[in-house]
Amino acid sequence: MFLIYSFLLTLGFIALLPLFVLRRGKYAAGLWQRFGFLPAFEQSEKKVLWLHCVSVGETNAARPLVKEILENFPEYRLVVSTTTRTGQELAKQIFQDQADLVFYFPLDWKFTVRRALKKIKPDVVLLMETELWFNFLRQASRSGARVAIVNGRLSEKSFKRYSHIKKTMRRVLHYIDLALMQSRSDAKRLTGLGIRASKVKITGNVKFDQSYEENDVTAEFRRRFAISENSPLIIAASTHAPEEAFVLQAFKDVWKNSSADLPRLLIAPRHPERFEEVAELIKKSGFDWVRRSEAESSRDKTAEIILLDSIGELRAAYPLAEIVFVGGSLIPHGGQSVLEPAIARCAIVTGFYTVNFADIVREFVRQEAIVQLPELGEKQISSRLAEVFRELLQDPEKRRKLSVNAFGVMQENRGASRKTIENLRALLSDPKNQ
Repeated sequence: MFLIYSFLLTLGFIALLPLFVLRRGKYAAGLWQRFGFLPAFEQSEKKVLWLHCVSVGETNAARPLVKEILENFPEYRLVVSTTTRTGQELAKQIFQDQADLVFYFPLDWKFTVRRALKKIKPDVVLLMETELWFNFLRQASRSGARVAIVNGRLSEKSFKRYSHIKKTMRRVLHYIDLALMQSRSDAKRLTGLGIRASKVKITGNVKFDQSYEENDVTAEFRRRFAISENSPLIIAASTHAPEEAFVLQAFKDVWKNSSADLPRLLIAPRHPERFEEVAELIKKSGFDWVRRSEAESSRDKTAEIILLDSIGELRAAYPLAEIVFVGGSLIPHGGQSVLEPAIARCAIVTGFYTVNFADIVREFVRQEAIVQLPELGEKQISSRLAEVFRELLQDPEKRRKLSVNAFGVMQENRGASRKTIENLRALLSDPKNQ
């Protein structure tokens, strides 16, 4: 089966070659590293822990966990890999003082994986969430490294897909020494694929352990764009097409019906390759607008719309917002995380499609910590979103209650990083002789 898997992976790579040429910025970034040719990394007497984060979400989530690991296990050197370019840029930024190396995860062929493992020589490999790369898991285990999933989650959709090859999944999961899952549902799905139940523990979601302290970027945004309560800021965060069009129409409706304290809108598309596409949409909206990436000007302080066309700065913008709409939720994408705006004490709005974070959103709804729209037809979305924005802008007490409750949910669910460390202790204390 591993041979068939590698063959299919090769076919997929060949099929994507035109994208590597046409969209080099996204698909060819770090290509040499993805073939296992990593930057210089000198071995030392210290053990090596390889932490893999897929993209921005996992990289941000790893912050509290990395802090706990380095404080509890100073005998380790940390190296961090990512899959996406945006994740790579963020990891280099936030782990620059903690990681000895940040690099791209190898493509999942035997030869590329072996080359990377030979370079790093990890004692322990930690995979954030659930990155089940067949060849990597087998080769990492065979190299002598112990392999663990941390902050693991497995959606119902992924479970059904993997269930078609359950025999193969049982073999793949054999190479995992420990799986620390976010919830009972995630743990049940993983054991349903064949991993031994004794390897699976429930530790909660480390994203609840995030903390926020206003930084220089937040202060810069407040000054540069003159953010104040007199012009309440709405953030459309991590949006996907065509959500920007829905949000822009809703914002236009709110403006038409506002008599005072006209709001402003900051749009942060989820994928950098869509910055230009979204810029064109905003340009056609009729509003005065500016881009974060442009040189500072007097227009920044009065523009109705700000396009956040930068990487890793959305987190710094949240404390400035009165309302945050979390994207990926008005379409059947599955939603983006609501936890970062929650820790920043924002009033949060989301669409109907939140299956990627179903348990979390369900808890937020139960505790009146979020406004979730019902399932709507495309023609209804903008008007319903406008209604919600208007209601929240006119009712500061409701905004306050939502933000307080959201922060309360975060506080109630803290502790996953500590539980993760306790469960990793045996693995990290003597990784190769368990």
